[in-house]
Amino acid sequence: MSILEKIRTFLREHNTIFREVHHEPTKTSEESARARGEELNVGGKALLIKVDAEFRLFVLSANRKADNKAIKKQFSASKIRFATAEELMTLTGLVPGSVPPFGEPILPLPLHVDPSVFQNARIAFNAGSLTDSVVLDIEDYRRVMNVTEVFPFSIEE
Repeated sequence: MSILEKIRTFLREHNTIFREVHHEPTKTSEESARARGEELNVGGKALLIKVDAEFRLFVLSANRKADNKAIKKQFSASKIRFATAEELMTLTGLVPGSVPPFGEPILPLPLHVDPSVFQNARIAFNAGSLTDSVVLDIEDYRRVMNVTEVFPFSIEE
C-alpha cells in the first residue's frame, strides 16, 4: 500500500474530512503551496533528522526553518543532522519533499510538531509523492496525528 493510500485509509478510519490535490511535481515548499492554492504557512514541512543515534520526524510550518539549537537542547543531544536522501529512502521509502507530517501508523518514526503548525486553520502537505497533496483542518490533524511531543523548534526564514 502506498503512503497516499495509507493516509487516505487512516484519515477515513478517523472520520476526517480532507481534500486531495494532484499537481505537477513540486520540489520546494513554495511550489507546493502554489500548486495547492494555499498560503506557504499552511504547508506542513516534515523533516527527518537524526538526533544523536535516533531518527525523528519534525513538522513545522513551511514558512519557517528548523532551529537546530532548540532541537539539540530539547534532547540534550550532542549531534543532530538531516537525513541523507539514501537514509530517507531506507527508512520511509520516500524521496525528499514527499514526506507527510505523520509518525505511526503512517511512518515508523517519533513525531515532533512545532507550535507554528497550529497557527493555521488548515495543514497542507505532500502525501508520499511530489505530485499528491492532502489538505485538512488543523483540529483534525491535531486529533489524529499521534504526536510524540509538541515543542518550539522553528525560526522565521
